[in-house]
Amino acid sequence: MKYLITGSNGQLGRTFIKEFQERSLDFNAPEESLLNITDIGCVAEAIDSYKPDVIINCAAYNLVDKAEQEQDAAFSINAIGPRNLARAAAKGKAMLVHFSSDYVFDGTKENGLYIESDPVNPVNTYGKSKLAGEQYVQEELDRSLVLRLSWVFGQGTQNFVHKVREWSKTSAYLKITCDEFSVPTSTETVVDVTLKALENGMTGIYHLTNTGYCSRYEWAKTILDNLGISMFIKPVTREMFHLPAQRPLFSAMSNKKIAGLLNITIPEWEEAVRSFLCKT
Repeated sequence: MKYLITGSNGQLGRTFIKEFQERSLDFNAPEESLLNITDIGCVAEAIDSYKPDVIINCAAYNLVDKAEQEQDAAFSINAIGPRNLARAAAKGKAMLVHFSSDYVFDGTKENGLYIESDPVNPVNTYGKSKLAGEQYVQEELDRSLVLRLSWVFGQGTQNFVHKVREWSKTSAYLKITCDEFSVPTSTETVVDVTLKALENGMTGIYHLTNTGYCSRYEWAKTILDNLGISMFIKPVTREMFHLPAQRPLFSAMSNKKIAGLLNITIPEWEEAVRSFLCKT
């Protein structure tokens, strides 16, 4: 099997690269400047030359607030890019793995975690662009695996774990929202379960998160506790920050479907955070 990874500079792409190197798998992970997924010609050339069996799309526009002012960029990377990959994959008879987001939901569900059959209704530009991307992939390609992720963290600076660690160095105390709920999800969990799904020939759309859910306030407390940092955290509402992008208040997703089909137990989010911090 030959794998082509896009978005090699991001935290998810780097985790895939590390795992593939440890397993001695045949993969190619071009620099993002050399594989621009928004350029259909560039995508077609990369797939024609390398001829991958599986394309893993880790490229994404993840700046939720900035997306409100940069709508064209968000849709170009999160929607048009995946469509380009799907079309080229169909031509090259390759499998495509694409990652979407819990922000395709509006957060108004009152009974339980979100499951795959729940209606989608994104409330911000980022969520709309991610929804468009997963829809394009499924329209263009039968052999695709779309995995919705949430609150992803790994090696890098574009995640909440890194931000909390940095804030703790310069602030006397922290103000963290207590009215946003989802599931912190480790890139290591994403890579592990994704590869298991590929080994089992799975296609379709699934929710891939760690197990359980929490508020950002609870997540921040867990991070600091595991770092051995004693600091006061004041729980506040999201409205205090006056952010440009609206966010779903409760977008926690259930991983029961993919875990059941693979007959695996996906680690709790607290365990994933603890494991990650022990290695950094």
